[in-house]
Amino acid sequence: GSRRKPLVAGDGARRERGGTGVVGTLAQRLRTAVGRRRFLKHLALLVAVYVLPLLRWNTAAAGPSRFLRPPGALSETDFLEKCIRCGLCGDVCPNQCINYFDLGAGRNAGTPYIVPREQGCMLCMKCNHVCPSGALQPVERELEDIQAKVKMGRAVLDPNLCYSYNMRTCGVCYRACPLQDVALKIGMYERPILIAENCVGCGNCERICYHYPQAIRVIPFDDRSA
Repeated sequence: GSRRKPLVAGDGARRERGGTGVVGTLAQRLRTAVGRRRFLKHLALLVAVYVLPLLRWNTAAAGPSRFLRPPGALSETDFLEKCIRCGLCGDVCPNQCINYFDLGAGRNAGTPYIVPREQGCMLCMKCNHVCPSGALQPVERELEDIQAKVKMGRAVLDPNLCYSYNMRTCGVCYRACPLQDVALKIGMYERPILIAENCVGCGNCERICYHYPQAIRVIPFDDRSA
């Protein structure tokens, strides 16, 4: 009926306090495991928020020297301040013309861009309607609104390279233009006639041009191209 003595003096007290005995060791391991799980949970959250979006960016190079911003973009300085690099604009683009700058692109890192020679903009306006920061201002898919708010660039033609100005006929740029007879007309021998003040810079004419180097190209309005 007597109380059992601890094997080592003070051992019972340590076990009661969760010290260095078996219970104490298990408690310490449990605290460590909980801390590890909390750390891993936070790490997973950081990866999901900051790392995974980077995987969609173009990592082959810092980026092109001549590029366009998506339709509805603010002026370049304001755009860079407002853009949060979320990637939503590219996610909704049905034409998959929106790419992202590599991390080595300085202040442009993570921002969206379009290379018209690779893929032009359809002017569907989906990208600027999902932009959460206002870097891309919403534009309705109507001619008046597009012409008033979309300033991606302006097409420039080199007649010396254009087939239709050199004893051949082509006309593919006219057929690709979403603003036919507004920004681009066609003349004799299918010679393209640009109406510069109406061009919004979608890039479809440059994308479709058969000539290499292209006879028609889109120059961005902002002074940021080579």
